[in-house]
Amino acid sequence: MSVLINIDVPDLEPAITFYTEGLGLMLSRRFDEGFAELAGPGVLIYLLAKPTGSEPAPGAPPRSYARHWTPVHLDFQVDDVPVAVARAVAAGATLESPPEAKPYGELAMLADPFGHGFCLIRLAGQGYGVYLGDTG
Repeated sequence: MSVLINIDVPDLEPAITFYTEGLGLMLSRRFDEGFAELAGPGVLIYLLAKPTGSEPAPGAPPRSYARHWTPVHLDFQVDDVPVAVARAVAAGATLESPPEAKPYGELAMLADPFGHGFCLIRLAGQGYGVYLGDTG
């Protein structure tokens, strides 16, 4: 089994620009004017152009790209959180929580220009294993 990550965006071109320039992903394929594939280390992300106000699912409220929250978000693992934050913000991200030391490493919370929350994270030492008492 594999997992495909799809991100709805109101306009494909600015989204490609943000995710390539701001987060370092690479445009690998275009399928049509509303669908593109981005590649990063070990992951493919698909950007899907879905206009503001369109229906995401039958009976669901219309799409809004104002800042919102979903129970699913992306964490981008980086080598240097402050450098990655500066790059993302320069490309249009909003910094919501500056880089902060955590028991597992360092984390900053941001939103992309389309309202999607994401984190930039650098795991250190045992990473999340610090909570489990892992030694390796």
